[in-house]
Amino acid sequence: MDHHSDFIAAIRLKSNSDGSSTFEKGKLPSLQAISVSSFWISRQTEDWEKNTHPAPRRQYVVTLKGKIRFKVSDGSTFLLEPGIILLAEDTEGVGHSWEIAEGEKWERIYIPMDENSDNLFVSDSYKK
Repeated sequence: MDHHSDFIAAIRLKSNSDGSSTFEKGKLPSLQAISVSSFWISRQTEDWEKNTHPAPRRQYVVTLKGKIRFKVSDGSTFLLEPGIILLAEDTEGVGHSWEIAEGEKWERIYIPMDENSDNLFVSDSYKK
């Protein structure tokens, strides 16, 4: 069995040079080691998260429960749910906003990326 062709759905938030934010859909390879030093679990929402904000650090966000609608600068939205990994890399500029689309709480795991590490993200736009 070729495990290198197995992928998990992912969406990457990123900053544009003009300070706006955008997203791209893609995937992450499964069974690929990713170096991290810590992670934490949350079901809380802090006040600063309720408004448009940049990601506080480059991080993976793994949703355990809930469906969340994210919005970027141009008003485009996407739905994040269990089974889709978020790469929050819009650390500069205005950032993004989100709201709970389904469920009462968003239960998630934050996994900060090591500085200068490859995020392993493969964009769907690279399909030929």
